[in-house]
Parts: sequence; structure tokens; C-alpha cells
Amino acid sequence: MESKTRVVVFGIFDGVHDGHRDFFRQARQYGDELIAIVGRDEIAITLKGKKSKHSEVERLAMLKQEKLVDDAILGDRKLSTYTVLVRCNPDVVCLGYDQGELEADLQHWIIERDKKIELHRAKPYQEEDLHNSLL
Repeated sequence: MESKTRVVVFGIFDGVHDGHRDFFRQARQYGDELIAIVGRDEIAITLKGKKSKHSEVERLAMLKQEKLVDDAILGDRKLSTYTVLVRCNPDVVCLGYDQGELEADLQHWIIERDKKIELHRAKPYQEEDLHNSLL
């Protein structure tokens, strides 16, 4: 039996929109199975500086309904630990266009642990129009 290439994406995903769906489409190009890792409530506050509109349980449930996502799981409670990656054992991590800090942190973690995980960066959705920073 042929093994599937597992891709993961990270995000808060506070209400799934077309930009997220475009991100999922791009991520799926790198493998056969897509797992979305949903940021915990406390991580969302740390990263965004405010509480999410939807709880982590609600955001997780929303992602589980998305056709392009094969599974969704809650992320770690502490930044930079990546125990969630050890659990789901991805071949690829696809990062959002705006996840530069995460990319640098992940590269360090991958090298330190000698993991064989490819990193790819997605392109922005409707680059000139819709960015979280503009919305």
C-alpha cells in the first residue's frame, strides 16, 4: 500500500473565509492529506493581541466541516513546542504568506530534531485586496 503525503497548516482560523480556502487549496498541492492545526485560545490572544470571536472548539468544528481539510486538531498550549507535529507526523508544512515568524521557528525546530519535513509558503489570496492587516 502506498503511503500518503501528509500536509499540515497552522492557523487561528477565526471564521473560515475564501482566503483560508485558497490557502487549503494551495497546501493540498503538496500532498494527499491535509490536516489543519487550530491555534488554542491562549495562543490566539498571544499572537493576535485579542480574544478570537469563536472559541477553539468552535473553530475546530468549523474546520472539520471544510471539504478541503481531511482533519483538524487543536495545537499545542505553548508556542514553539510542536508536540502536535510529533503526533501527526507530517511530510510537509504549508505556511501562510504572513507566517514568517512561524517559518523561522519551525526551521529551527526541524533542524534541531533532524526531522524530514518540507516547508512551503503559500501565496497571498487576492494579494492587493484582502489581507488580514487590511480587513
